[in-house]
Amino acid sequence: MIFKSYRANILWRVLFLFLTLSLASFFLTKGMYVYEIIVFPIILLQLYDLFRFHKKTQDEVDQFVEAIHYKDFSRNFNVSNAPVELQSLRKGFNEINSTFKLISREKETQYLYLQKILELVDTGILSYETETGEIVWMNESLKKLLIFPYLRTIHSLAKRDRELYEHIVLLKPGESIIATVHQENVSLKVLLSATSFQTDDKKYNLIAFQNINVAIDETESKAWQKLLSVMTHEIMNSVAPISSLADTLKSRLQHIDKNDTASLTEDLEIGIDTIKRRSDGLLRFAQVYRHLNKVTEPNLKTVNVSDLFENMHRLMQPTLDQKHIELEMILKEPNLAIDVDINLIEQVLINLIVNAIDAVKEKNDPKIVLSASRTNQKTIIKIADNGSGMPKEVMDKIFIPFFSTKKNGSGIGLSLCKQIMMLHKANIQVQSIPNEGTVFYLQF
Repeated sequence: MIFKSYRANILWRVLFLFLTLSLASFFLTKGMYVYEIIVFPIILLQLYDLFRFHKKTQDEVDQFVEAIHYKDFSRNFNVSNAPVELQSLRKGFNEINSTFKLISREKETQYLYLQKILELVDTGILSYETETGEIVWMNESLKKLLIFPYLRTIHSLAKRDRELYEHIVLLKPGESIIATVHQENVSLKVLLSATSFQTDDKKYNLIAFQNINVAIDETESKAWQKLLSVMTHEIMNSVAPISSLADTLKSRLQHIDKNDTASLTEDLEIGIDTIKRRSDGLLRFAQVYRHLNKVTEPNLKTVNVSDLFENMHRLMQPTLDQKHIELEMILKEPNLAIDVDINLIEQVLINLIVNAIDAVKEKNDPKIVLSASRTNQKTIIKIADNGSGMPKEVMDKIFIPFFSTKKNGSGIGLSLCKQIMMLHKANIQVQSIPNEGTVFYLQF
């Protein structure tokens, strides 16, 4: 609207000048020179008026451009005292100035807001010009981290911490590395992340310093806690049935029958042999678990499944009797054998039977079935129970380390079972129906 009014002023002046020139041409062609003398001064007056209007407009524009150049958006162009033909133009300049002033205020507010945020965050922020290394910005967190109140250029850092300086200058945009910040008598681990941006034909690097020393300590502590939890879980799973078997043997000794010495001696030999063998197996398990981070080769031997089942029966029977749980063993092929590390596979079976015992504890007729068969050149051992079962969403997660639905569960038993089966290049699967029972399949 403003510039339409400005154009109208020019248009009517040009149009009026055109009409006057046309009239002067008419008088000239008709030889009416007297009228020509009258019209000629009017033409000169119109030309002067057009020039004067253009000059005033040009002066106004120059003043406006000067104000914009020096970012003087507070400057106000007086509209009421301006010539009528310039009032619309000045009004337009004032509106533009107001818009620039608003944009400038918003940018300043955003800058101050961002500056305050960067000062409050725990992450150190460093920005410097790529070509000259001149420091553009250092927030307070970085100053505290480096214990440097001021850096003029990034190259000044080389005198204070050469190793950190080399990490920073070699870090490419988009990359992250872990570096060490050397304070007076302390070294801290920091995660350096880099990005870059360009403005006014200058390129800048932006480096973020995140102190991860505490996070590393916490992670290391949690790792130790989880490792201890794993070892405690597996030791308890093996020691509990050993302790139960020892109690049973002690009870037999206390109620010894002089006429049944031979039977007692045989039971003692079997029981002590079972305790010794399981103790050796537990020791072997601890040694293998200690080296699970390496490429571990299980000590494979051909084992009769019937012997494996008999070992489990001897070891777990006292616990099962105590809890009044029936253990049924089904083996249609007595000569069925598998190549396994018996100590590790027994650990798997102990885990699964212990879980089954927990699953059937609320049942009126608790039962666990241990069976084996040969199908499609695969030997499959099943551990089935008629316990509480599991919903599908839980069943999909049970092999995830440290996932547990038990209140005091560690969530590592089944994960460890899977690791042991993978060492044997074998597989473990599960099927379960809520309130009906669960079956674990060990496929060799």
